[in-house]
Amino acid sequence: MVWLDKKHFNIQKTVFYDRKNALLKTLIFKGYKPYVVNSKTYWRTDEMFMKNHQTGKSTRLEWKKYTFGNGLTARETLCAQLTRLGVHSPR
Repeated sequence: MVWLDKKHFNIQKTVFYDRKNALLKTLIFKGYKPYVVNSKTYWRTDEMFMKNHQTGKSTRLEWKKYTFGNGLTARETLCAQLTRLGVHSPR
């Protein structure tokens, strides 16, 4: 289940259920900010919080220093991430 901001269509919250339809996790997005690059606006969150309701554990991700228009293609970015993780992507 997903909650969206009606004005900017940003995801505010996502709820995940397991195969038995029991509440599994909740992901909350906080601190959306607009970034304007070449007259195009990108809305990005600066914090994501995931709570596992079955284990009681949680994870908080904080995003800083977004970079837009840096010349990287999506493929280059994905390949770089996979390489850092030791996974080789198919060419």
